[in-house]
Amino acid sequence: MDQISITRDDIAAAAAVIRPHIRRTPVIAIDAADFGLGAQPLTFKLELMQHAGSFKSRGAFTHLLTRKIPLAGVVAASGGNHGAAVAFAARRLGMPAKIFVPEISSPAKIARIRSYGADLVVGGARYAEAQAASQDWAKRTGAVEVHAFDQRETMLGQGTLALELEEQAPDLDTLLVGVGGGGLIAGIAAWYRGKVKVIGVEPELAPTLTKALGAGGPVDAEAGGVAADSLAPKRIGENVYPIAKAHVAGVVLVGDDAIRAAQKALWDVLRVVAEPGGSAATAALLAGRYKPKPGERVGILVSGGNTVAVDFDR
Repeated sequence: MDQISITRDDIAAAAAVIRPHIRRTPVIAIDAADFGLGAQPLTFKLELMQHAGSFKSRGAFTHLLTRKIPLAGVVAASGGNHGAAVAFAARRLGMPAKIFVPEISSPAKIARIRSYGADLVVGGARYAEAQAASQDWAKRTGAVEVHAFDQRETMLGQGTLALELEEQAPDLDTLLVGVGGGGLIAGIAAWYRGKVKVIGVEPELAPTLTKALGAGGPVDAEAGGVAADSLAPKRIGENVYPIAKAHVAGVVLVGDDAIRAAQKALWDVLRVVAEPGGSAATAALLAGRYKPKPGERVGILVSGGNTVAVDFDR
C-alpha cells in the first residue's frame, strides 16, 4: 500500500473548507493542583462540545465536502461517535446516510445517530463486523464509504483540531490524545510534526497502536474495556500507522478503573461530562502513566461526550 501524504498545507486547506460547518471548541487553562497533582500548567481542549458530541464531525465534513457524493449517499461503520458525526453532516448537507454500529455501542450514541435521521443498522459484536457490513453495502449500492479513521480525508479533518489548538494554545510542550483506530492522533501528529510532543493514550484492553509499534506494523489487538465503543477497533489503521510511527512521540496504557476515575475527576473539577473514550487522555495524567517534567506545558484532549448522564455526586 502506498503511503498517504498529509502536510500542514493539506490540513489548512481542509480547515478552510469545513470552517463554516464546525464549532471552534473551547480550551480551558488550569493548574494541575486542581486535580491534586501539584503546580503544573494544564490546557484542556474541550472537543466534546463539537457538533454531534465529538471530534469526528471534522473528518465527516471533510469527506462530504471534498468528495463527489452519489445519489446513494454515504455509508459508515462506527462504534457510535463516527456514525453520529456522519449522520449529522449528511443531514446538514442534505445527503442520505447509512450507518452500521455494533451491539456494544452505547444507547446514548445509538439514540444520537437516530436523532439525525440516518438509516441505522445495529448488529454484530464488535466494530470489525459493522465495518464488514458497511463495505458490503458500499459495493452493492455505490454509496461512498466514510471510514472512521483510515482514510486520508478522515485524518485531514481530524488534523484541523491541532491547527485550531495551536492558535488557541501556541506554547504547548506536550499533548495527550486518546487512540482507537488512530485517525485522530495521526491527523494531530501530521500537523505538529514534532513541534509539540504528541503522546497517545490507549486502554489496556484495546492496545492497537502499542501492539503495532511493537510488531513493526498493524496487527490484531484486544478490543474490550469500558471505552470499547470508541477506542477498540481490531487494529490500528494501515494508513494511520506510518504517520503515527513517524510523528507520535510515545504511547501509554491506562486501565478501566483509571478511565472511570478520570471521568469523575473531569466532572468534579471542570463540570464536564466526558465519555470513557474521551477521558482516556486525562486518565494518563491522573493515574501517573504520563508524568510531566517540572514546568512542562501539557495539553489534554477531551475528545467526546456521548454518554448517558451520570450522577457522579451521588
